[in-house]
Amino acid sequence: MKVYIEKDDKTLDIKLDKPMVLKELLKELDTSVESVIVQKNGSICLEDATVNDTDELRILSVVSGG
Repeated sequence: MKVYIEKDDKTLDIKLDKPMVLKELLKELDTSVESVIVQKNGSICLEDATVNDTDELRILSVVSGG
């Protein structure tokens, strides 16, 4: 699986032996669910989505301000 992390401007190649819940993958990457939006294969997905080894993810930082 290819995972692009916007805040670090890097792409990781992660090998998954079996499908996993996105929330668990973010936890392994030390990334807060509340601080990012994730695109899976070009579409925004929720934290309870299942990801597998053939997916492409983009982890985008949420920016807010006032």
